[in-house]
Amino acid sequence: MRYISTRGQAPILTFEEAMMTGLARDGGLYVPETVPTLSAEEIAAMAGKSYEEIAFQVMRPYVGDTFTDEEFESLIDKAYAGFGHAARAPLVQLGPNHFLLELFHGPTLAFKDFAMQLIGQMMQFALGRSGKRITIVGATSGDTGSAAIEAFRGLSNVDVFILFPHGRVSEVQRRQMTTPSEANVHALAVDGDFDDCQAALKDMFNDFDFREEVALAGVNSINWGRVLAQVVYYFSSAVSLGAPHRKVSFTVPTGNFGDIFAGYIAKKMGLPIEKLVVATNQNDILDRTLKTGIQKKEGVTPSISPSMDIQVSSNFERALFDAYGRDGAVVTQQMEDLKSKGEFTISQGAFDFLKATFDSGRASEEETSATITAQRTLTGEILCPHSAVGVKVAEEHLSDIPMITLATAHPAKFPAAVEAATGIYPTLPPRMSDLFEREERVTRVANDLSALQSLIRERRSR
Repeated sequence: MRYISTRGQAPILTFEEAMMTGLARDGGLYVPETVPTLSAEEIAAMAGKSYEEIAFQVMRPYVGDTFTDEEFESLIDKAYAGFGHAARAPLVQLGPNHFLLELFHGPTLAFKDFAMQLIGQMMQFALGRSGKRITIVGATSGDTGSAAIEAFRGLSNVDVFILFPHGRVSEVQRRQMTTPSEANVHALAVDGDFDDCQAALKDMFNDFDFREEVALAGVNSINWGRVLAQVVYYFSSAVSLGAPHRKVSFTVPTGNFGDIFAGYIAKKMGLPIEKLVVATNQNDILDRTLKTGIQKKEGVTPSISPSMDIQVSSNFERALFDAYGRDGAVVTQQMEDLKSKGEFTISQGAFDFLKATFDSGRASEEETSATITAQRTLTGEILCPHSAVGVKVAEEHLSDIPMITLATAHPAKFPAAVEAATGIYPTLPPRMSDLFEREERVTRVANDLSALQSLIRERRSR
């Protein structure tokens, strides 16, 4: 299995190289050269299997000879051993043909754990084999940062620097990033929004001297390993509802497009998915793009679903790459237009491809709160605001085909929004009950690339 860049000018890599590299040297994102398919018989055989067994079957074709079967099985088992539910990603029924996929039973109570725990195991194994040391830098709108820290804290051959927008994440999200005591963990509060953090991260990767100097590696959703790990729960949930003999649809609350792109990969692999619905909050650039064919930045307005407060959705580039027939030059131009002009127009052919592949919708702040209230009353479920965005949009796309909405975070990560909508203050699981008593370690940093690079040089271990 080989990996190519969405911009067509970077070296072709193996799975291990793509995982350790993150962003391609031409500024693009790595994708598999070909997407392997599973037969209906192979998908049907997943019924009754454990999450770990399904994960091995889905991901094995992508890793090539990076790991032996025995090594990969062991890494998967270790990745999910700390989850708080035996099913890892259980389904809950909300109504006729509407199901909630709970993705918040991992160590940091968010769907990012499914990918980050596995990437942590894979990177640790690869580094142990090579004897190398890396510096992981990540940008987060809330959940990626804590998941990355949890996966890499305390490792002797990794330094972790997480950039998050100062004052724009929930208190639980912040404390999950700032309270780990391990010396290799560094939480950096950037004066700006998530797009500023993400732009700084990309600029670091495109500064090749700096990249080589600190042995930079990335675990944002730009990393193909992140997307790959998220493909698995599309299969596990769909098979639970009768796939491949029965079609299913998915609604995904998303800001950076990585989680919904994983669903697209699952569909390309042969999973019978009827609809892939993108759900956005008031920062609705993805919904607007999929309805108009124009991607235009309009600024970020803070919301009660802060992990979706994004205007530059990095993984959308991967979808564009396929929409344009894998023409890297066109994708490069569109990304340059977005950066320099703040917008680009998708060609009619590419737009037709995207409209045929994805549906979309948005939820306002009022609609999100109303959905949290309604689900508490109708089903007893308490939703985090991101999951509520997904449920509200899913309700607009229900049909006689089962709809699975991804519940991306535990409600206790956003207690103020949940309490305002339900009158109930959601509590953290026992293992996190002392989170608000732990000492915080955080550095506030200006939105300045040079300042960030200097800090990383100074604090990383030699």
